[in-house]
Amino acid sequence: MELRRGNEDLERLNQSLNDPHVLKAYKGSCDHYKVSFLPHILGCILVWCGNTVYGKEPTYLKFRAVEVIARVPYHSWSSAAFTLLTLFYSNEQKAMRLSTITKYARLAQDNETMHVVVISQLAKVEERTGVIRHTLIPMIFAFFYFWWSYFLYLINPRYSYELNYMFENHAFEQYSRFLETRGEELKKKLLHSDFLTWYGRHPHTQYNFFLSVRNDEIIHRNTSIHEIQHGGKVY
Repeated sequence: MELRRGNEDLERLNQSLNDPHVLKAYKGSCDHYKVSFLPHILGCILVWCGNTVYGKEPTYLKFRAVEVIARVPYHSWSSAAFTLLTLFYSNEQKAMRLSTITKYARLAQDNETMHVVVISQLAKVEERTGVIRHTLIPMIFAFFYFWWSYFLYLINPRYSYELNYMFENHAFEQYSRFLETRGEELKKKLLHSDFLTWYGRHPHTQYNFFLSVRNDEIIHRNTSIHEIQHGGKVY
């Protein structure tokens, strides 16, 4: 289960998903999950708003907005777990479970931060940015997404995981579409990033980078469902 993995294990899993057969099997394991009504509605609203503002087709700047927002649920899970720990600190098993969630959330936050930092640098070169559309609006989306995720987690963690499942599935589809339509172009663009080097990932081209980000998103998506299946309710 991905929630139990460390960063090195997650990187090995990421690399394995470059194989189309491995990816198909891994993705298929959670493709048919049925999301509950409330997170389904909230997820549809979030995706619809994003497509309305940034268009349905993937671009560097749309990815920048996606990644600003994608960091949010992991931070909200950490905050919600911290809140719940004040109620269950005397219950050792529940405290261990909440601490495990916090550990994975930190890994995922770092991963999504890497995405947004690197993609922001690429977007400055590849496309023209605007302060309102590409900085202010993603922050507004992120603000509401944080509180949706936080309160859903307090009500029932399953709902928060399901909302994340929907958003990460959308991100996976967008990156897959980007690689499909612009893959040959991306293979010709070399990539150097001090932040990537610091993070410990070393793609040589933009294609390799976006391929790894696509893999990250499906890992995050599946992790949400695996966590539900292994007992997402902690109280």
